Amino acid sequence: MSGSMANLTDATSLQQFEELLKNNSKSLTVVHFHAAWAPQCSQMNDVMAELAKEHKHTMFVKLEAEAVPEVSEKYEITSAPTFLFFKGGEKIDRLDGAHAPELTNKARVPSDCIGCGDEDAPSSGENLHIVPLIRKLHFCLFVAGFSRQTVQILKDHNVHYSSFDILSDEEVRQGLKTYSNWPTYPQVYVDGELIGGLDIVKELVESGELENTFPKTVSLESRLKSLINKSPVMLFMKGNKEVSELKCSLFLPFLSPETQVEYNTFDILEDEEVRQGLKTYSNWPTYPQLYVKGELIGGLDIVKELKENGELASVLKGEN
Repeated sequence: MSGSMANLTDATSLQQFEELLKNNSKSLTVVHFHAAWAPQCSQMNDVMAELAKEHKHTMFVKLEAEAVPEVSEKYEITSAPTFLFFKGGEKIDRLDGAHAPELTNKARVPSDCIGCGDEDAPSSGENLHIVPLIRKLHFCLFVAGFSRQTVQILKDHNVHYSSFDILSDEEVRQGLKTYSNWPTYPQVYVDGELIGGLDIVKELVESGELENTFPKTVSLESRLKSLINKSPVMLFMKGNKEVSELKCSLFLPFLSPETQVEYNTFDILEDEEVRQGLKTYSNWPTYPQLYVKGELIGGLDIVKELKENGELASVLKGEN
């Protein structure tokens, strides 16, 4: 096994992967299908390493998707990062994309493993499983259900944030009070540092310091326009063009080298706001979506039709 922890390892072959599942059949196994070229995969490996420290009874496996195609094809892995969760040798859950908070929640020890004698299990705020994410997220808001006043203030000032509902996790709810030495909620963190609660946020508004403290949100429409015009030819899809060895032909049979056109891709699995917003913005409900010089060309069927008619190359070059 590689790595410094017994429960964090790499799988480099189908046989090794199957052996890991068999040997860990009584506990949860989390498998990260990653790609060397994707920076978000490296970030999620760091999150996995933190989770492995906290959950000693869970096996965390890193598998390079393109290097072990038998496994990737078997489980229909078409983008990286993708996470699969196994129990008893059977797949029980899946997570597509680099969503650290959701991975943290899904990777927690199942209820039937709680109290199975892990002397290193979290017992105080210092070992809170959410702590690594506090340090990684630029701005995080811990709320008790729907903290109306705080959320409204952030919305009114176009503040971009991630949130965690402490009512969904009693360990976080109690442990964070000790960790932060702050007894109430909501709690607001920026770059891993506690800012405070509602009263502090109100003071920042009154003093005019809120904008300098919190990141501003660019409007969704502005974001979408910027992404669409990032390159003369932009393809919004699940995954990206670098997954050439990973069933890329299923996504990009129309952008073959013969078109001789450079293009960029955007992985809509990495950004739920873009994934949903672009459907409304373009009035096109499915993916992939292809844009040329800021204009929507269409999806897979339309692009296939253009290729069959011999018109694709000229359309991609903006000649039509």
